[in-house]
Amino acid sequence: MQKLFSPAELKAMIGREVKLQGWVHDVRVLGGISFVLLRNFKGIVQIAAPKKTVTPQVYDLISSLHQEDVINCVGTVKASEAARLGFEVVPSSVEVVSKAATPLPLDPRGITPASLDTRLQWRSLELRRPETAAIFKVENTVVQGFEEQLSEEGFIRAFTPSIIGGVSEGGSEVFKIDFYGKDAFLRQDPQLHRQLTIAGGFDRIYDLGTNWRAELSHTPRHLSEHRTIAPEMAFIDDETDTMRVQERMVAGGIKRAMRDCPEELGLLKQNLELPKVPFPEITFPQAYEILKKLGKSLPRGQDIDEASQRAIAAHVKEETGSDFFFLNRFPSAAKPFYVMRVDDEPEYARSVDLVYKGLELSSGGQREHRHDKIVAQIKEKGYDVDALKWFTEPFRYGVPPHGGYSFGIERFVAYLLGIQNIKEATLFPRDPETLQP
Repeated sequence: MQKLFSPAELKAMIGREVKLQGWVHDVRVLGGISFVLLRNFKGIVQIAAPKKTVTPQVYDLISSLHQEDVINCVGTVKASEAARLGFEVVPSSVEVVSKAATPLPLDPRGITPASLDTRLQWRSLELRRPETAAIFKVENTVVQGFEEQLSEEGFIRAFTPSIIGGVSEGGSEVFKIDFYGKDAFLRQDPQLHRQLTIAGGFDRIYDLGTNWRAELSHTPRHLSEHRTIAPEMAFIDDETDTMRVQERMVAGGIKRAMRDCPEELGLLKQNLELPKVPFPEITFPQAYEILKKLGKSLPRGQDIDEASQRAIAAHVKEETGSDFFFLNRFPSAAKPFYVMRVDDEPEYARSVDLVYKGLELSSGGQREHRHDKIVAQIKEKGYDVDALKWFTEPFRYGVPPHGGYSFGIERFVAYLLGIQNIKEATLFPRDPETLQP
């Protein structure tokens, strides 16, 4: 199978004949010489066709090419001080594999600007832009770094179901589907099945997959379908154990991107730095006190709102210089039934969010592993105890203290790269209005 060469590989092949495959990024016909910028997933190289050097057939064919035609090219790599990369390819043969219709609905060079709606409508053409492709190369590398770090710490990947027979977190923000004539739902989070896997004797697992939320949200931060990486770990002392794992995972992802994606980060004009660990931690009721000093009021027992979260984030940044912080010990009244409460302060739960640049990236903490307390909290939250027996019954037979978190991949990558709309860090985003492409 023909290999797609990167510019760096070609630069080391001066004097050799190579076969190139890709898309015509641009064409310039300058009388005595024609140039083609040929693009593939590895980068962009220049093909130079001097009229006096190449055959008339090759010269005429290159002159007739249009942007986004797919071609094969056989040629010799030659050093060139004038070329931006220090070399160019002089073609001996060119074959058109696929012609692009004209005019293009979107300019993959980015020279002709387009609105976000247009770029998402023509996503396949937009993905041909090197800057757009760079986002997903970085995203892939960040996730590789996450998995590498978790693997080093003894986690194994587990695949939990996306179709569930009951609502995992309550509320109406679930997608209902028909499952062989029965009601079922797309998962909001792989939470409960991760816990059941821990109950099965696994001590460190993570799930990497898709979650769905039927929120009628029209903000740059929300999607109806999103990806998370979600570790779960047994035999913890308390929720701080999950925090330490999470910050090392985050640092591992950033470190891997810094090492493996210098060109992509350059295209995106991003200069990443490794965050200092441990991340700062703010707990309730400390959060109330900080907000009060900032002139904001948050009723006791209420979940934090986005404006308050951003205010605390700005405070942490000013005080510590960190873009990251953990928000811990949320009011238990605002949290699901499976979250462990602080025994001597039941008003608060061992519930942890990781906030980055004012945006919640993850939610997690320590789970309740004691059967009687899980059942009591289910009743208190108003759920049907019998409907949740599939989850609660295993907890009668010995389950260790455990916890974890679910971490939003697209959110993190978007904010890491300075992208303000999460849809740009999602290959084919889904929101209340978008089901195609």
